[in-house]
Amino acid sequence: MTDTGLQLRMLVVGAILFAFYLFAGTALSALLGLPLVPVLLLGILVVPAVQYKLGKWMALRGARDMPEDGQYGHVHQLVGRLCRDMDLQEPRLMTMEMGVPNAFAVGRKGAGVVVVSTELMQLLDDDELEGVVAHELAHIKNRDVITMVVGQSIGMIVGYVAYFAVLFGGERNMGSWILAMVASSLANALVMVFVMAISRYREYVADADARDAIGTGDPLARALEKISRGAEGRESTVEDSVNALCIFNADGGLLQRVFSTHPPTEKRIQRLRS
Repeated sequence: MTDTGLQLRMLVVGAILFAFYLFAGTALSALLGLPLVPVLLLGILVVPAVQYKLGKWMALRGARDMPEDGQYGHVHQLVGRLCRDMDLQEPRLMTMEMGVPNAFAVGRKGAGVVVVSTELMQLLDDDELEGVVAHELAHIKNRDVITMVVGQSIGMIVGYVAYFAVLFGGERNMGSWILAMVASSLANALVMVFVMAISRYREYVADADARDAIGTGDPLARALEKISRGAEGRESTVEDSVNALCIFNADGGLLQRVFSTHPPTEKRIQRLRS
């Protein structure tokens, strides 16, 4: 299923992120005293590709390929079946110890990777695992993984530019360092507000796509319930940037809920069963 709402959101957010990118490039050019056009061209042609590759590499650190035989043979079979039904090329399958039951996808159509935690494999029944994998395949098919990775990278770059702009724009004392750090955090948060504008919606879309792929939303709903209970009292060992890509991210307190990359788990479950 192709969700028009998600495509429009990614188009609008992509344009806004590109504007932030141009602003950061212009500011960097002024700070370094370099011609604007070469800096912008370098940023447009080279940096996004490096960001994408680096983000994918960082996400997959600690992951290992999932063997096609033995205890993982049935996982490869269900992925192959799902990919045929979803008209998608089979992704690379990997496992990772994440501290909590979870899964995430990185990459693009034709070069996607689905990573499933060993904790998740031990927790879920086969139909529940199928729902989780279908959800991650939907992210790859909808291309929203790329938007998330690049968006996070742009936020980091804008934050660095704000930091150096404040630091080099005045006296270099303790106050300047503190102000630079505050400016960097605020600039990064501003960019991430727009990334989060699609982040929560993309989870709902991937849930709906998974339900369509397997014919029912109940297995994925049961999986989310088990994952939520299984994560209680346990700490995720993956980085925050990867947590944003995972199928489950703990809701936490009020502030974490406001800036969460995921919608509330109970609402996702309710939608899957409606």
